[in-house]
Amino acid sequence: MEVVGWILVIACFIISFVGLVYPIIPGVLFLIGGFLVYGLFFSFAELSWWFWASEIIFVVILFVADSLANAFGIKKFGGSNAGMWGSTIGLLIGPFVIPVVGILVGPFLGAVIAELIVERRTFGEAVKSGVGSLVGFLASTIAKAVIQIVMIVIFFIAI
Repeated sequence: MEVVGWILVIACFIISFVGLVYPIIPGVLFLIGGFLVYGLFFSFAELSWWFWASEIIFVVILFVADSLANAFGIKKFGGSNAGMWGSTIGLLIGPFVIPVVGILVGPFLGAVIAELIVERRTFGEAVKSGVGSLVGFLASTIAKAVIQIVMIVIFFIAI
């Protein structure tokens, strides 16, 4: 039974990292799910209040990092709110329409299309906003990966 518990914990952690590339997968929920699976199979006693407090703080940081990095990337490159929404929609749809590269092409095209249609920007300005969305997405993904690694390290320190 112990092996099954560890397989499920590790599977949850792996799925949480898949969520970095496929945003439709709620990565942070799988990460927390891994902690809960450990508690159910083994013991919650090892997961003290400081563990849960620090993990909750990191979950908040994950959400803030995700939002700020994307917004910063688009705004820094001259994009608008429409570009941010287009980028988000492209991020959700892209991987399903164009497997593998859709995760990069989706936010870019979403921002470009939104800037062209909603904001009536020139093609050059729209492309610049698209590049900003791509930079923001990549920065966000790296930041979230680092935070998730830190959360897992804290978990292993706690147990």
